Amino acid sequence: MIAIPQAAPRVAKLTALSFGVALLATACGGSPTPGSTQTTTAPSAGIACPAGAGGGTTTAPAAASGSVPASSTTTDTALKIGSLLPTTGNLAFLGPPEIAGVNLGIQEVNAAGGVLGKPVEVIHRDSGDTKTDIATQSTSALLGQGVSAIVGAASSSVSKTVINQITGAGVIHFSPANTSPDFTTWDDKGLYWRTAPSDVLQGKVLGNYMATCGAQTVGMIVLNDAYGTGLQKNVKEAFEAAGGKVVAEELYNTGDSQFSSQVDKVIAAKPDAIALITFDEAKSIIPLLTGKGVKANQMFLVDGNMADYSKDLQPGTLKGAQGTIPGTFAKDDFKKKLLAIDPALKDYSYSGESYDAVNLIALASEAAKSTNGVEISKQLKSVSEAGEKCSDYASCVTLLRNGKDIDYDGQSGPVTFSDAGDPTEAFIGIYEYQDDNKYTPVKEEFGKL
Repeated sequence: MIAIPQAAPRVAKLTALSFGVALLATACGGSPTPGSTQTTTAPSAGIACPAGAGGGTTTAPAAASGSVPASSTTTDTALKIGSLLPTTGNLAFLGPPEIAGVNLGIQEVNAAGGVLGKPVEVIHRDSGDTKTDIATQSTSALLGQGVSAIVGAASSSVSKTVINQITGAGVIHFSPANTSPDFTTWDDKGLYWRTAPSDVLQGKVLGNYMATCGAQTVGMIVLNDAYGTGLQKNVKEAFEAAGGKVVAEELYNTGDSQFSSQVDKVIAAKPDAIALITFDEAKSIIPLLTGKGVKANQMFLVDGNMADYSKDLQPGTLKGAQGTIPGTFAKDDFKKKLLAIDPALKDYSYSGESYDAVNLIALASEAAKSTNGVEISKQLKSVSEAGEKCSDYASCVTLLRNGKDIDYDGQSGPVTFSDAGDPTEAFIGIYEYQDDNKYTPVKEEFGKL
């Protein structure tokens, strides 16, 4: 292990976190090489992040009591929702919580009597990743089965390969996890929506947080795709606005399996902190970094790689590493419901966003009195704002059927859509890894876009 000199932490020159600004776009491996003789100097380890309160900070509105009234309008065609979520590929670890969120939403909608007098049907298909054509094939299959909406994909790059196919068919494309700012201005015919905030927000939070931890310089290892480079840009802007300097930015491509070059170049720049903007390639990158003497508390991860590494890395490898995931912390009662759906769940990333997507589609269908995708999309914004607050399908649809306007606030936090289909406000959770290489909540940051 290389000895790390202790750099004196400084008070970061933080600019105010001005989340309520008008955004420009209205905006989301290689094996270790123990035998290597190359000499590198590990970055400084002068990182001391502020203590967080831990746990969630918001309470969802109470559900309405009493029975759900029958719909005054019925449909001959049941609402059919498809899911396009990863069960294979470099984001497969996100599939289980997202699929569980979808299934829980469907279960609760149907327990409350369904939509327009009929149970909602769900069809699941794998999205894969950009190394394959699985997403296109899955999308064709879902469209062929007459879905009105497709929940997915998790990957922004995968969604870009199918968005025109979905929206061109008059079907809603609703992602629980896309964070690329590019979708804000996409010509989507008003049919693309998402419950995850643009990476403009996650980038601001992570960039500023690294500065509050005392980092004056940062190196980055970045997946060269829409997600990676978009988040990289926003992290860099925030960190440099806070008085820091990005001293290395090393890219790799989907499908790459060797990362020694990127790791060596970042370490050679001697940054105080290293941001890993990757997918599950982090499993290979992290051992390379620690093998060169990088301390866990110098590493900052993002939603694309915030995973349970208890079976992938030696105990203690990530103790002190931190990272960000869009959305509020999953609450205990919600976790229990998800575990009843899938007892094997390891984490809950984007489960709330997936659950909310199903509820919003179902409620908008009720408001539109139609299961047609184009008609449903016209009501998605209205059920998310300026009405009586409610937090689940039964309470919200009761209000709708009693002639009330509703404002759905879900498990992912407050959901209020812009005209572009983006959340206009959201939480970003900050988490820290423990000895078992699993992460726990530290604090939440709330921002408006």
